[in-house]
Amino acid sequence: MEEKETYRIMISGGGTGGHIYPAIAIAHAWAELYPESEILFVGAEGKMEMQKVPEAGYAIEGLPVAGLQRRFTLQNLSFPFKLWDSINKAKKLIKRFKPHAVVGVGGYASGPLLYVAQQQGVPTLIQEQNSFAGLTNKLLAKQARAFCVAYEGMDKFFPADRIHFTGNPVRKDILDLASKKESAMHHFGLKADRKVILVLGGSLGARTINNAVVASMKHFEAQGYQVLWQTGKFYIEEMTGKLAEEGLAHVHALEFIREMDLAYAAADLVISRAGALSVSELSLVGKPVIFIPSPNVAEDHQTKNALACVQQDAAILLRDEEAVDGLAGKVDELMADPNGMECLGKNIRKLGKPNAAREIVKKLEALIR
Repeated sequence: MEEKETYRIMISGGGTGGHIYPAIAIAHAWAELYPESEILFVGAEGKMEMQKVPEAGYAIEGLPVAGLQRRFTLQNLSFPFKLWDSINKAKKLIKRFKPHAVVGVGGYASGPLLYVAQQQGVPTLIQEQNSFAGLTNKLLAKQARAFCVAYEGMDKFFPADRIHFTGNPVRKDILDLASKKESAMHHFGLKADRKVILVLGGSLGARTINNAVVASMKHFEAQGYQVLWQTGKFYIEEMTGKLAEEGLAHVHALEFIREMDLAYAAADLVISRAGALSVSELSLVGKPVIFIPSPNVAEDHQTKNALACVQQDAAILLRDEEAVDGLAGKVDELMADPNGMECLGKNIRKLGKPNAAREIVKKLEALIR
């Protein structure tokens, strides 16, 4: 491949950070290698990718596609029309942009775009973040040329001869955290003499995790811990209200943490959902983790993601229904065992794939060749 040629790459998918951030990491890795390239994202109108992708410096087009609800709703009646409109718009986009390859990362928008690309003979690569393939990716599997996955055993869903075990691409700024500890403590106003518990429920928040923190926060402060707590935008008002009622000085509630590298650098222990992107990031962070998987996801894939770590003695699993009553005890148990915490951190780091984005780009290069 001549580096000077301008390659045109389309990347499609989104709906959640778990789809969007890997997509942006792939775009960054491709642009690093081929800075002359044109990269166009395709998302779903009204979804978070329409904001996050331009913030990362890339152009994006929106499709009117929406998800099919699992129960009967009026929204389902409009699904065929939105899908038809999305396929027609995808045809126009591909005709105009003439991509050398199309990457799908899962989510509504990747369905119509990859379907059209495959019908027109454009090479397609699917990046599946989870241990259980999403519906869109399963439907597109037959004609995709390559599958980049983060978990073993994905031949249940995809043709084995086209699977590449690359890991999930994540942001690069979390690779060197040791040097950031001091500035991280200062940035969040944390005390050097207190252990830091970082609580993450995703960008929108997680009701159970937030309720578990509320139930445990007085205990945490009394034990000499401090908490850096991402509540998510749906819960920030309610949670800050409960915090104010207790008047706790060492529990810090934030709607969303932008400086995740600093949050990870400050943390002694992390409490998190077990979405694929979170698991991949925490594998590179190398800190002890308590996973509280969401039970409200397709095929319970977060529990499967967490168990893949637990089986390697690389994380602790606390089930959603046990979290409110059980979190404080689980944290105390870990904090009282520094050797156990160190062991968990070392073991989860062994599962990390720091070069995932570059590996995916190599597979994409091979398709274009």
